[in-house]
Amino acid sequence: MFARIGYFIATNLAILVVLNITARLFGFDQYLYGAGQNMGSLLIFAAAFGMLGSFISLAMSKRMAKKFSGAQVIETPRNSQERWLVETVERQSQKAGIGMPEVAIFNHPQPNAFATGMSRNNALVAVSQGLLEHMSKSEVEAVLGHEVSHVANGDMITLALIQGVVNTFVIFLSRVIGQMVDRAVFKSRSGMGPGYWITVIIAEIILGILASTIVMYFSRRREFRADLGGAELAGRDNMVSALQKLRDLYEPPALPDQLSAFGVSGKQASGLKHLFSSHPPIDQRIEALQRL
Repeated sequence: MFARIGYFIATNLAILVVLNITARLFGFDQYLYGAGQNMGSLLIFAAAFGMLGSFISLAMSKRMAKKFSGAQVIETPRNSQERWLVETVERQSQKAGIGMPEVAIFNHPQPNAFATGMSRNNALVAVSQGLLEHMSKSEVEAVLGHEVSHVANGDMITLALIQGVVNTFVIFLSRVIGQMVDRAVFKSRSGMGPGYWITVIIAEIILGILASTIVMYFSRRREFRADLGGAELAGRDNMVSALQKLRDLYEPPALPDQLSAFGVSGKQASGLKHLFSSHPPIDQRIEALQRL
């Protein structure tokens, strides 16, 4: 897949489009698009737009995650299972030193879970119905510890920062390339003719795809840290057992691609596809824990 954090990236790009239109309406586009020789102004505005788009997407992440996954937040536990889930997340959150996240369940037969949110004290932890049905309590506790660790480690904010930096260079380079092509190929004196706009769109798509490998690399590294956190909160053997269960029951992930980067498991990939994978192979994760 080319969009392992499809939801985050898609929302981020949609916001960038809105920001670009707004800049054009208010006349700021002369700095963003027509910087000409003033590369400093172009870079500043590219950074402002890139970071803003990323963090607005982060701010919307929890609400959009509920919509995409169909997760239902446990407001008042209706049974002993829901009560245990809330109590477990509360205990782990206190131990990790974060605010109590919202706890939710989404209806899907495949075992999985995810965490997302604006900050360490404003997050959502959700598990699938399949996870509760296929795993023991100790294994579910380890998965919850993995997700709580994502929150405690600030992984959502970290990936938003990385995405913001990526946005900056995609916006900047695509416009530099656009002006160069418009002048060299289409012979436009201003560098902002039709060739500029066509080139910018194509360059943004290509550069965005290539740059996403950077985001995915950091996502894979954060998974190892979350596994370690899950082992600390619920026991190493339980975390290893949960990963082994995920591997044995593995199917394409229940989470939509939009949420896969913050889940407990992801599609396994090899070769070039590995560069676009948000999760490392489960066997590597198990081996890393067993080396502790």
